[in-house]
Amino acid sequence: MKDSRIDRRVFLRGVGGIAAGVAATSLTACGTGTSRSTVSGGKSSKTLVVRNSGGSYGDANQQAIYDPFTKETGIQVKVVNIEYAQMLAQIKQGRPQFDVIDDSMADFVLFKQQDATEDLDYDRLKNFKSAGIAKALVTSNAVGKNYWASVMAYRTDAFGGKKPSSWADFWDTKTFSGNRALQALDADLPELEFALLADGVALDKLYPLDVDRAFKALTEIKPHVRKFWDTGALPGVLLGRKEVDASSVWHGRLDALIKGGSPLAYQWNGARRQSNALGIPKGAANVDAAYQLIDFALRPEVQAAYAEIYPMAPSVPAAYKKLSTKTASNLGSSPAHLETGFDLDVEWWIKNQDAVSKRWQEWTHA
Repeated sequence: MKDSRIDRRVFLRGVGGIAAGVAATSLTACGTGTSRSTVSGGKSSKTLVVRNSGGSYGDANQQAIYDPFTKETGIQVKVVNIEYAQMLAQIKQGRPQFDVIDDSMADFVLFKQQDATEDLDYDRLKNFKSAGIAKALVTSNAVGKNYWASVMAYRTDAFGGKKPSSWADFWDTKTFSGNRALQALDADLPELEFALLADGVALDKLYPLDVDRAFKALTEIKPHVRKFWDTGALPGVLLGRKEVDASSVWHGRLDALIKGGSPLAYQWNGARRQSNALGIPKGAANVDAAYQLIDFALRPEVQAAYAEIYPMAPSVPAAYKKLSTKTASNLGSSPAHLETGFDLDVEWWIKNQDAVSKRWQEWTHA
């Protein structure tokens, strides 16, 4: 692969039209370095620098987290949109130009291997104590902020009125005849888990992945796959043009189309969840303020405000008590969806990604 990291920054830079109403107010920089002090009329004159991936994801952070945080504390928040390699280089040089990292949980595993991030002192995160965040999202150097998910999507006017309800149905091209689309390697990790679920593997027995069994199942569906999509927007295009009747998709990508009346729907059984997290780089200039922001982001009301703006799901369960029913039903960490989906095993993929990627390339060209 071109990039060894397991995340989806293309997705995080925009999800259809979901965040179209969010004002693009984030202040951006490119790692050039700035003064950490500023004249402010608030409670503090500090400037806290946060790294996130930008786009509408960054805009949602600005509106739901950074602006309210500044209003409450007086601490100004500046944003940089730099990638893993540049972050790591700055940290290794002892001069990170950011105090908080908002990134995929997978990148935090890599940061840990490089000794590039602080071990979090969870006693300094008051809201964490009652947050109830899943154990998989709590590590020594990062705490989960929100989830995203890969799910199945289909045309509601296909299949003679029948609705696919599992990956087994996706693979069943006799009962649910029509073309399919699956994710290409260039977009994110191969969807081996979906193949295994279709072949009868239980959710709680997926890992370690049986790679041979997964590729055998993929070979069965391959003649019906019209396209291996490589951009987040493509499943919606393929479904909209009736080139395919069902596709894997990054949840949220079809929301604007569905709101516009397109006959499309998500199917949540077997959703593959990944997560973003917050952490602090080694050598951060404003550690105290960094803890303040992370703690602020874990408040249920802040998590709920974010989810109402952008379709990434809260890591704090209590946020659902503050969400509208409509929003809650469309998020990957809702109680119902948590039971029917699974968390991607980051450590397994980091260990096996190169081998699986090589095999995928050979398989697609066979």
